[in-house]
Amino acid sequence: MIEIRWHGRGGQGTKTAALLLAETVIEEGKYGQGFPEYGPERMGAPVRGYNRVDDQPIRLHCGIKRPNVVVILDASLLDSEEVADGLADDGFLLVNTNRSPAEIWSSLSLKPTQRVYTTNASE
Repeated sequence: MIEIRWHGRGGQGTKTAALLLAETVIEEGKYGQGFPEYGPERMGAPVRGYNRVDDQPIRLHCGIKRPNVVVILDASLLDSEEVADGLADDGFLLVNTNRSPAEIWSSLSLKPTQRVYTTNASE
């Protein structure tokens, strides 16, 4: 099973991305879940989304504590959120930023087996 955690801000599409990914994997014949986590905060507040993807039925219906993948839609959350918490030892982060993967990797004190990929998807 692949577990994914999304970090973004209200209004950036975090919830939509998680739900869309779940719909897509289901349409492709796999099993998927997608759900958001947010409170009563306003636009711009931190939001999390979650996905599970598997070839077998997913029997878990709880939060994701050890994601294989963490997607960070807003790089400003790198400084204010614990975005790497619980990341699997062989997991990776995908960050929307113009900073280098090495810079982000060292700033988060990741394990040698954890990877960082970056893309500037906002431009």
